[in-house]
Amino acid sequence: MNSLSFTNKRILILAPHTDDGELGCGGTISKLTQAGNEVYYAAFSACQQSVIKEFPSDILITEVKEATAVLGIKPENLFLYDFEVRTFNYRRQEILDKMIRLKADLKPQIVFMPSINDIHQDHFTITNEAMRAFKFSTVLNYELPWNNFSFNSTCFIELEEEHVKRKVEAMACYKSQAHRNYCNADFITSLARVRGTQIEKKYAETFEVTRLIL
Repeated sequence: MNSLSFTNKRILILAPHTDDGELGCGGTISKLTQAGNEVYYAAFSACQQSVIKEFPSDILITEVKEATAVLGIKPENLFLYDFEVRTFNYRRQEILDKMIRLKADLKPQIVFMPSINDIHQDHFTITNEAMRAFKFSTVLNYELPWNNFSFNSTCFIELEEEHVKRKVEAMACYKSQAHRNYCNADFITSLARVRGTQIEKKYAETFEVTRLIL
C-alpha cells in the first residue's frame, strides 16, 4: 500500500481488548496520525475481570487513554465499551450493533482488526462481526503472533524508527500488562525488524488483506 492510500482517510482500529490495537498496529497508527489521517480507536473490553490484583480493576481504561494519546489519536476519537472478557461470543449481536453504529457515525474507509485466524475467542468474534459491518471498507487484519497458528503476510507497511519508538512508548503505558512477554520493547522492536527485513526495509508491520478498495 503506497503513501497515497494514507492521505485524508478515515481509519478505524478495532481492538477486542484495550492494548490489542497498539500491539497489532501501533507503529502504523503512529504513521497514520502523523500523516494527518483521522484515526479512531474502538476497544470492546477493558478486561476488568483479568487485571492482576496489584492494580485497580479499571486500570486499563486509564492506560488505553494514555497509550492512544501517545500514538496521536484524539481523545474524542477513542470509543470504549464494557463487554466482559471471554464472553463476546454470547453477545455477538450487541457487538455487531455497536459496529453498525460506528460505521454510520464514522464512515471509515479503512478498518484494522485481528486476523480471522486469531484463536482467542473474543478476537475471533470481533473480526467475524466486523467483516459483516464493514464489508464495504478496506479491511486489513493485524498480527498478534501468540494467537495466530497461521498468518498470511500479504500487506506490509513500512515504518520509520520514530513510529516503532512511539509503539514502544505506547505499550509502556500499560504497566498492568508489563508481566506479559509480548509487552516489552525488545519483542516489539525485534518483530518490526523481522517484518522490515522481509521487504528490504529497516522496520515494518504486516497485515492480512481481507478486502482492498482502491
